[in-house]
Amino acid sequence: MEARKSVLKLTLITFGMFGFGFTLVPIYDIFCDITGLNGKVTGPTITSYDEELLTREVKITFVTSNNKRMPWSFKSSSPQMRVETGQDYLMDFTFTNTTDKPMIAQAVPSVSPGRGAKYFHKTECFCFEQQFLEAGESITIPVKFIIDPELPNDISSLALGYTLFDVTEEFANLQANK
Repeated sequence: MEARKSVLKLTLITFGMFGFGFTLVPIYDIFCDITGLNGKVTGPTITSYDEELLTREVKITFVTSNNKRMPWSFKSSSPQMRVETGQDYLMDFTFTNTTDKPMIAQAVPSVSPGRGAKYFHKTECFCFEQQFLEAGESITIPVKFIIDPELPNDISSLALGYTLFDVTEEFANLQANK
């Protein structure tokens, strides 16, 4: 009888742990949306604003980094720029495959401070798709963005960061499993 109770308790604990693990991702997403943590860039894509809104100048810093397994060169054409809220802007980013083999990369964006992420609207971005480059090939791709005029006044600068990841193997595995 004790063995049955133990097995039942262990089974319930196992299912409880699985259920808790399964719900962690949605809970984390909700937590990040509420608190503004993690600098996730979400929200509507807005291409124009009411002209009656007051515009102001904001400094944007562009930060590029590579995951430790990514050998490519990756940089913005300028480390920073000053922009007016509510206006369209472009910043070019250059990718160079410095290896002797074709590779596929994926850039993951973040905005800092996290509270400012919902006011940074990218209308065109290479982060929405993977980049394939042959050995030694370079490509320059723009990011088109708008800073929402409703950006809180205590935020005078934002940093748009990208981390570049090598997804060549993951892409090959996906293709093999189709």
